[in-house]
Amino acid sequence: MATSSQHGAHHDAHHDGTLTLSDGARLGYTQYPAPRPGAPRLVLIHSLALDRSVWDEVVLALRTDAEMLTVDCRGHGRSERKAADFTAELFARDLAELLDHVRWGRAAIAGCSMGGCVALAFGGLYPASTSALGLIDTTAWYGDDAPAKFRERAEAARAKGMQGMIDFQVTRWFSDEFRASHPDVLKHTGEVFMDNDFDCYAASCALLGDADLRRFLPTLRMPVAIVVGEEDYATPVEMARRLHDAIPKSTLTVLPKARHLTPIERPDAIVDVLRDLLKR
Repeated sequence: MATSSQHGAHHDAHHDGTLTLSDGARLGYTQYPAPRPGAPRLVLIHSLALDRSVWDEVVLALRTDAEMLTVDCRGHGRSERKAADFTAELFARDLAELLDHVRWGRAAIAGCSMGGCVALAFGGLYPASTSALGLIDTTAWYGDDAPAKFRERAEAARAKGMQGMIDFQVTRWFSDEFRASHPDVLKHTGEVFMDNDFDCYAASCALLGDADLRRFLPTLRMPVAIVVGEEDYATPVEMARRLHDAIPKSTLTVLPKARHLTPIERPDAIVDVLRDLLKR
């Protein structure tokens, strides 16, 4: 059942909804109202094993610029946690059904890490519905050894428990400086990570290992903004450069001293890039 909640008197009500998809899975999302008639529309997609709260700071800053949707990918957050054969293309189809449901014809689609793979797949499969793409801390392809590597990661999580993976994760996600100065953010992000369903986590790891979206890159005709943290070793700067080289109308921004989750570590910079993208 969809509900609306109020964030204090000065903040417009946002709408938390649940959509039942064509295959019966349930998708949780939040819709933030248009700040004015004709405002641009923006969809934000989170990274592996996290949820739509990745975007909290970005949404807070952009709510006067755009009408927004944040979504929990299937298997994550408050969406249905039923593992299946997850693919970037399936998650893109889920998003297409969500856009139909909220009656958005077109929107800018931005995603972080796994969300970036989903955004890429969406832009490739549904170009008429994509006004712009934001590809943040992501890649079209993790390499030949990725299917094995990502499955190993899932097995490690099964063996050690999500709790046993958390130290590895937070050092990948955030720079040393950020970790030292933001214990509250580490605590929240860690809790979301540890709350994952194992089978859904494994299916999502397989999604990333198997993803090869390179065929879409030369076909993308919409404006594309690519962002990466300088110290990102999950999707290094080199991967972002390859995206930039392959996508005709793309810009590349490298954020100094940041690691893999720039929407959380550097929301100010992500907001600047997305504002610029919405204008393009």
